[in-house]
Amino acid sequence: MEIFGNRRSKTEQRLLKEQALGSPLIAAMQPQSLQAEQFRTIRTNVEFAQFGKNTRSFMVTSSIPAEGKSTISANLALIIAQTGKNVLLVDADLRKPTVHRTFQLSNEIGLTTLLMNPETPFNHAVKRIADWDIFVLPSGSLPPNPAELLGSAQMHHLKELFEENFDVIIYDVAPLNAVSDPQILATHIKEVVLVSRYGYVKKDEVKKAVQALEQVDANILGYVLNNKPVNDGGEYGYGYGYINSEE
Repeated sequence: MEIFGNRRSKTEQRLLKEQALGSPLIAAMQPQSLQAEQFRTIRTNVEFAQFGKNTRSFMVTSSIPAEGKSTISANLALIIAQTGKNVLLVDADLRKPTVHRTFQLSNEIGLTTLLMNPETPFNHAVKRIADWDIFVLPSGSLPPNPAELLGSAQMHHLKELFEENFDVIIYDVAPLNAVSDPQILATHIKEVVLVSRYGYVKKDEVKKAVQALEQVDANILGYVLNNKPVNDGGEYGYGYGYINSEE
């Protein structure tokens, strides 16, 4: 199909350029919008998928770049925080981080600081966003060995530390088919939400991503379908569902 040739390349360039400015905080800026209501539905579905499990952490990733996983991560963090829970959003995309841009934070200190300097208290790197009552941990300086850091014993220690201090921890992670980072991090954080951009990602690419998660026994809570047409008026939004890797 043409969309998976030059058209997709142009779309990806545009989306990545928009991403460089940070993600739109729809849940905070447009709380009465259709999209904000869809994020509330996603929140409910994620909570239902975790019902009965003693889990506080989950990853948000995608199959390929520019599918909107950082937008989903940030807005889902805001929507969950609105229920009164202490939410920590962690930028674990150590390749192309965006969380610091979204919340207009310095990226000098962050997750990589805590990974490479275990003696650093985590509250020196975690920032509270008072306006929306959420906590954010930027990626920090980009390392030469992100996969090694994310698979380290220190990463496992940080996960446990965060779970002792926050109700919900959301990890914004690099795309599955681009690098090994998400698969490695999934050995620590088993719960995953997979984001797919409607009319953009190929079915085989999604299947490959699902299989990569299955190889490390990750639990896919569900998938968010981004940029889905929702009516005849040209509006686009988000859907939530479940993946069957055999289809």
